[in-house]
Amino acid sequence: MEINEKLLKQVTETKYLTVENAWRYRTIIRYFYLQAQKMKYWIYKEEVFEELKKHDIFKDYTIEQCRQDLDALVEWKNLNAVQDTSKASTIEEFKNKQFRYQITDYTVEIERMILKLENWKIEGASLEPSLLERFKKEIEKFKDMKNRDMKEVGSWWMSLNEDFKRLNQNYQDYIRHLNSVKAEEMMKTQQFLIFKDKFIEYLRNFVKELQQNSYAIEYIIKDVDEDTEKIVLDKVVEYSKSIPRLDMEISEKDIKENILGRWLSIKEWFLGSNFQESEASKLFGITNQIIRKITRYAFQIVESRNTAANRKEEYKKLCNIFLQAKDMEEAHMISAYAFGIPHMKHIRIDKHRETESINSGVYDEKPYEVIIKPRVRTYREKRDRTPIKDNTEKKKKILKETIEKRNQERKIIEGYIIDNQIEISKLPKIEPYVRTTLLKWISRANSSPDWKAKTEDGRVFKLIKSKNNERCTLDCEDGQLEMPSYILKFE
Repeated sequence: MEINEKLLKQVTETKYLTVENAWRYRTIIRYFYLQAQKMKYWIYKEEVFEELKKHDIFKDYTIEQCRQDLDALVEWKNLNAVQDTSKASTIEEFKNKQFRYQITDYTVEIERMILKLENWKIEGASLEPSLLERFKKEIEKFKDMKNRDMKEVGSWWMSLNEDFKRLNQNYQDYIRHLNSVKAEEMMKTQQFLIFKDKFIEYLRNFVKELQQNSYAIEYIIKDVDEDTEKIVLDKVVEYSKSIPRLDMEISEKDIKENILGRWLSIKEWFLGSNFQESEASKLFGITNQIIRKITRYAFQIVESRNTAANRKEEYKKLCNIFLQAKDMEEAHMISAYAFGIPHMKHIRIDKHRETESINSGVYDEKPYEVIIKPRVRTYREKRDRTPIKDNTEKKKKILKETIEKRNQERKIIEGYIIDNQIEISKLPKIEPYVRTTLLKWISRANSSPDWKAKTEDGRVFKLIKSKNNERCTLDCEDGQLEMPSYILKFE
């Protein structure tokens, strides 16, 4: 969505619908609108006043009030006022400024919308299969428009968009009406059963036509190649640019975006997009859902009516059976048969049955054992006692192996100590654990304020850094490490 000045500014032309004397302003605008439909565009205030005085509600209306109302409508840009100097024969008449008025195009569209809203319930919406058929015939001409002239393509495009607009708007209005609260309440009444079958048949016929035509339209749109699409839409843009407009100038970019947006909406309506299914598919589901809902409501109405009628006779029959019982024991048996066994306990087990037959009884299947535990707080399950194993020998063996390994590593590291110091830059290729030990010692010395640290066996050393911050490469069996050229001096 693009937010611009047109979207943010107030629409002053609609003030006449909501102000205090809206009943007077709306009547005047309606008169101007009806006269414009008769091709009478310029009207004098005397004509407006004479028309209003014909109605009882304007019996106290004056010519001065009429002039004030017309001035207000001119200020709100609902009317255009032009001074009529053709009838002025004297200077005094010229000064009085006799005006004639014309309704603006903006107000004509507003009044057209108001009329449509007033007759909304009368017109209603519908699911007309003929609209799909017409749209299919128009979309079939797409490839043929490639070789037609600009005017013919423009006329075809207007007709295609009008059919698509009516199809989209009609189905949305009709579905919204069927999903309204009023329609829900109507479906639950018994009067709805009278035209239920006719209603469902109407919806099913629409679904049938939608299936036939939507798949055909989908195939036609997919069959249009990009070159043909570009040529035809470019002709539509050229036609739209050629239409003269007196009140505004529309850029070619806006016209092209509008036309491409409409074509994209048509394609997404029947083909869908990467993010959601097509409107045609949604309409299938919605219509079928409404049919199921209507059928369910009708079934509930019939069932409730039949149940109320049948239960009465059943109760009478049951009362007669109880009256014919010989004694209390037989009455108890009849009661158990009619109402079930009172205070029955059901035991449910989580067991895989060997058969799924509904005729198989409890005694036909193998028994299932259930261990019942006491429901008391002090109950504790018995645990098996296991003795603690003696791992002394195993520990000794592991300790011996560890000591031998550490001694061996220490001897190897001591082999790198020359003249009581280890010079990193002069070390040969070393093993990974030697590198790890050296880096650990260096880290300890770096953390000390006097650059001193102890090894694992208690030997004290001092870390000496290179004066020129020289660096070296420590060669290891698993790779090379670039680091400062340290010297570890042992005391």
